[in-house]
Amino acid sequence: MLHKKKLLQIIDANLNRAREGLRVCEDIARFSLENKSVTKSLKIIRHRATDLVLKSKKISLVKLLSGRDTCRDKTKFIDFQKEENIGISDIFMANIERVKESLRVLEECFKLIDEKISRGYRKLRFNTYDIEKSVVKKAGLISCNR
Repeated sequence: MLHKKKLLQIIDANLNRAREGLRVCEDIARFSLENKSVTKSLKIIRHRATDLVLKSKKISLVKLLSGRDTCRDKTKFIDFQKEENIGISDIFMANIERVKESLRVLEECFKLIDEKISRGYRKLRFNTYDIEKSVVKKAGLISCNR
């Protein structure tokens, strides 16, 4: 089985990644798309992603923080190739993908800790799929590079 500290690091990184990606999408929905419904839905998912950890009796935000070691993370500043001609829709789409991937990792990791919490992350992931489809359909977001 995966060392507990490593599992906590995976959960911590993906919880942060999911919340950060949701916040980016939320702000785009709010300020660029001016879509109150999508903004509210993304905010709810962002808060529920945190609430699921808070409900767990086997893990806490303090435990997650205790496992964080950004000083030794050798891949934290991997440079990615800059894409040309990207727009706000590309930023939204990249971040919604990041959110879905992170929620999947949380779902899988929590299978080792708490099945109920795992199912909660699965529900959030599917809610994110629905929001993504709604935004793409309503706003006509089509990525230039995809």
